Amino acid sequence: MAKIALGTGREATQPDCIQALIVEFICTFLFVFVGVGAAIATDKLAGDALVGLFFVSMAHALVVAVMISAGFRISGGHLNPAVTLGLCVGGHITVFRSILYWIDQCLASAAACALSST
Repeated sequence: MAKIALGTGREATQPDCIQALIVEFICTFLFVFVGVGAAIATDKLAGDALVGLFFVSMAHALVVAVMISAGFRISGGHLNPAVTLGLCVGGHITVFRSILYWIDQCLASAAACALSST
């Protein structure tokens, strides 16, 4: 069984943690923005056609692959609070850092949705 490390508050001020949070925010923002944008554009262009579903799923697949590849070395490329939880339970990141990632991912996705809805 993996050991779960709690971490400390000082972890948030370390340069590698700040850099990881910035990269995680950017990658999550772009993932949600492109995904929602593809869904909105397909709805306007293709309507309820089955080909629209294919284009939305391809857009999601491509943006996930690119964002994970871009953020993997710095932040781990989580993009998703469920992935962060799994890595926390597996003992790969601390509980404190995973909480910071969850906040970061929720803020990034909310910002992307707010920007794409305008």
